[in-house]
Amino acid sequence: MLETFKVPLFNEERKIRVYLPTTYEETNTRFPVLYMHDGQNVFDSTEAIGGVSLELHNYLDEQEVALIVVAIDLNTNGEERLNEYCPWVNGAFSEQLLGYKSTTGGKGDDYVEFIVNHLKPIIDSTYRTCATNSYMAGISLGGLISIYTACRYPNHFRRVAGISSAFYRNQEEIEQLLKNTDLSRLDRVYLDCGSNEAGESTKVSELFLTSNQAVHKIVKDKVTETKFHRIADGEHNYKTFKKRIPEVISFLTM
Repeated sequence: MLETFKVPLFNEERKIRVYLPTTYEETNTRFPVLYMHDGQNVFDSTEAIGGVSLELHNYLDEQEVALIVVAIDLNTNGEERLNEYCPWVNGAFSEQLLGYKSTTGGKGDDYVEFIVNHLKPIIDSTYRTCATNSYMAGISLGGLISIYTACRYPNHFRRVAGISSAFYRNQEEIEQLLKNTDLSRLDRVYLDCGSNEAGESTKVSELFLTSNQAVHKIVKDKVTETKFHRIADGEHNYKTFKKRIPEVISFLTM
């Protein structure tokens, strides 16, 4: 079952999509909650950016997964997605991969603060959640902001997943944050990356993979239950992301 409502975020109304498990109405159980970014692309493909979504609700229904999912719509105005999902202004590694200097980013901390101090209390007071059992997952830049959130709020989000994470936008800063952060409270971290993220641009694909491997190298030494999956020929699009969702959900909920 899917429900939607809107909340103010960065001076605009932002749609929040909530998936309730098949057994929600039949029991008094409290459920863990998975927070996800790029909300338009999580469930129904008719509203998806690019026309393809994860169709996550179908998988959760079929498998009867006992999980509430909260999907936060992305901001489609200009480069606001880049600004909101990057905690810092894009750095030197980003310039190396992109081939040009980018000045986007920097609103990520405010975006995460909204989730923790505004949205999460609404969810916990509206639905039968297990308030101390929350997860976060994201794709591309959503992976970057998810790992950042786990560093900032390890007591709130103890399981986290990044799918083809665009760490490269804030590579230097996220690595330093991970090195300096006590991650002992995290239960599980899932990361993956395709070997062909950039399609015909072999150099960019190699840098993208190197970026993810560098993050994994730090995390695996700090979190016992860490998984990194290198996807052979995996590309940066929702057709391939969708195929990985069962593995991601299984890892987070086992």
